[in-house]
Amino acid sequence: MTTAFNNYLNKHNYPKIDLKAILFDMDGVLYDSMKWHAKSWKETMDEFDIPSTSEEFYLYEGMVGSHTINDLMKREKGREATEDEIKTIYKRKTELFSKYNDGSLIPYAYDFVKMVHDAGLTCVVVTGSGQPTLINKLEHNFPGLFQKELMVTAFDVKHGKPHPEPYLMGLEKAGHLKPNEAIVVENAPRGVEAAVAAGIFTIAINTGPMPDKVLADAGADIVLPSMKALYDRWDELYGIIKATKV
Repeated sequence: MTTAFNNYLNKHNYPKIDLKAILFDMDGVLYDSMKWHAKSWKETMDEFDIPSTSEEFYLYEGMVGSHTINDLMKREKGREATEDEIKTIYKRKTELFSKYNDGSLIPYAYDFVKMVHDAGLTCVVVTGSGQPTLINKLEHNFPGLFQKELMVTAFDVKHGKPHPEPYLMGLEKAGHLKPNEAIVVENAPRGVEAAVAAGIFTIAINTGPMPDKVLADAGADIVLPSMKALYDRWDELYGIIKATKV
């Protein structure tokens, strides 16, 4: 673990990580919703005769919906999606997701967020989602732990993940922070790429069906198997963060 932090500091020429905030992806990190997103996307694409697999939507996670639709349209139909197609397809995907999603949390997500919040760290949500049904549940499931003004959603950015804009905006909303004043918790390759491109130390939580190597290859500084693992090891990690300087 110490090596991961030293490598990050040396790469970016920072003397230390002065941790003030943790930036959380939402789907697959806070909510156990990725299986419903994948199911909804696959069924929607089938309805619109756009070939896809359920598994690939785990890889697309973090992208705004319009980009997912457009990428698949270009791949399968050889053209850009029209604005009307994007609206119609995304509307149908949202309907199916609202039907299937049970709102369940990732185990230990609440425990971890509460622990770091109560320790004085700012908690920010950075999600590619634009679905109010899930976003509006944050206050119910994480009462007092996230503030709406400290959220970055699909409505806030021009460029979704893997572009760094969402996480750079997260740093700004957290208090105009520098990249070495935050840590990102992600679960998807494109989200990891976005966080790494923003220059932030990134912990990947593998809550999906992909091998750890996919997240490591995307640039994650540390890959852990679950939020429980992050919760259980946080005292160790935080101790290393406070002690590590170059």
